[in-house]
Amino acid sequence: MNTVRLSTRLATVASFVEAGAVVADIGSDHAYLPCFLVHNGTVQKAIAGEVVKGPYESAVRNVRREGLSSVVTVRLADGLFAIEEGDAVDTVTIAGMGGPLIATILENGKDRLQGVKRIIAQPNIYAKAIREWAVANDWIIIDEAILEEDGKIYEIIVLEKGTATYDELDLLVGPFLLQAKSAVFLEKWERELAEWQRVLQSLDQAEQTDAIEVRKHELVRHIDFVGKVLAT
Repeated sequence: MNTVRLSTRLATVASFVEAGAVVADIGSDHAYLPCFLVHNGTVQKAIAGEVVKGPYESAVRNVRREGLSSVVTVRLADGLFAIEEGDAVDTVTIAGMGGPLIATILENGKDRLQGVKRIIAQPNIYAKAIREWAVANDWIIIDEAILEEDGKIYEIIVLEKGTATYDELDLLVGPFLLQAKSAVFLEKWERELAEWQRVLQSLDQAEQTDAIEVRKHELVRHIDFVGKVLAT
């Protein structure tokens, strides 16, 4: 993977960036995605934000190497604080982190989202946290994708401003993904179902505290939900 050829995961994220957007890629690592978007002609300006010094320095080197320092700005900042007044950012991409961390980044920096029209999030795990954040903060899910790469399954959630109501199953598995029920979607939830059943069996053998009972109840609900999805 490099600045002109992305992984399937990041290429799918890039596919949801609209032409002419001004992008802030949060947790940009090597700045592959912003550089790709500029090389591809999708955007003319981008921000690459990174909170860790090593990846930040790597991003700076890559942007310089590609001759893109005038159009890709690399900033060392915590989450959405990489976005500054005057950047005119209208699209945020956040990829390669856990869903709860992405939701925390969005929550902590939501004042920086005032001019943002689209958020493209690619959580490695627990995408539900992002959907729940969206509902609580008046963002709606306009599209989703699911893919498998190198034995791992990834979800991508595309948000825009608005209000919508989702039931518990939609929040868990994704409304668009549930409707499509692709082979990768079914594989993911078959894996999750097997893991939940394993954990539930383990919890049954543990000392039954209040916390254990709450976790067991949650697992039983999820197993019931997903079992019905896989059976239909």
